[in-house]
Amino acid sequence: MTTSTLEEAYKENPLSLQHILPIDFQSIQEVPNSHLWPKINNVPTSHNDKNPNVPIIDLIDPNVVELMGHACKTWGIFQVVNHGISLKYFDEVESQARRLFALPTEQKVKVVRSTNGVTGYGTARITPFFSKFMWHEGFTIVDSPLDHAKELWPNDYKKFCDVMENYQTKMKVLSFQLCMFILNYLQPSHEHSINSFEFEGALQLNSYPCCPNPYHALGLAPHTDSLFLTILHQTNNTKGLQILKKDQGWTSIAPVSNDALIVNVGDLLHILSNGEFPSVYHRVLVDQTKHRVSLAYFFGPQVDSIISPLVSSQDNDGVVLKYRNVTVKEYLGLKAKHLEKVFSMIRI
Repeated sequence: MTTSTLEEAYKENPLSLQHILPIDFQSIQEVPNSHLWPKINNVPTSHNDKNPNVPIIDLIDPNVVELMGHACKTWGIFQVVNHGISLKYFDEVESQARRLFALPTEQKVKVVRSTNGVTGYGTARITPFFSKFMWHEGFTIVDSPLDHAKELWPNDYKKFCDVMENYQTKMKVLSFQLCMFILNYLQPSHEHSINSFEFEGALQLNSYPCCPNPYHALGLAPHTDSLFLTILHQTNNTKGLQILKKDQGWTSIAPVSNDALIVNVGDLLHILSNGEFPSVYHRVLVDQTKHRVSLAYFFGPQVDSIISPLVSSQDNDGVVLKYRNVTVKEYLGLKAKHLEKVFSMIRI
């Protein structure tokens, strides 16, 4: 299997195995001190006129470019419907993800992510930045999961591979379409901007096991995503995702339907928009009785791409650039070392 360019970006910033290997969630009855956070207020914020829900965008709406650009600008997150992907595909991926996470721990650790790798089984890459561990296990796929699937199911790996590869293909097409709309909003006179990038993606299967003490555990600690955008499917219409919204605090984002997809702006799109689009600070809560699974697809330019703020020609006069040019690889390397301080390091 060829090394992905994403893996090249991360191999210079290795993690220790203790920050990669999840605990054995199947064998513990209470939250250990290593995973015990200060009390978390996980009461969902009620949605009313002063606290509207996240924008919902119909991809066949004739005003989709303006609506999506406005959603990126005001929220940094939105839901898409009429995206053309059948509910059966989400069900298939969830079924295969649950099949993986239901395996005994000694089986899953056979495909644990390497200390300087991207793909395989493990915890979130942000783990070393926090004093407590997260109630989460994940499995990351870039292109084909064949090598890992053969380790997990030596005689029965084909279905898993077919489902994951098919889903990635659909997500890549959709991600490209969304980027076309967003870049058209940012720079309508330069629609060719997107053609200057070669894109790649990564599929992250997330598992949040039932938690004995959900008020003192976190599925994912607060963070932003690194690439252009993330497409999230929260399976079985379950919720756990929260974003930090200015003047509103932590706000729960519940999918409007089983096939609705949640899309959020990542760091590189924030830079590309010259800070106009917020990179959404978000976290994930856990549940006492539901084992939640979610599917996250991360999409962005290949690591040798140069990201620079897009400023349209008619707005060029008087516009102050907020960020210097940065390659994707340099940015990912800086974030791997400094997490949320990274923006201050590339600010002009």
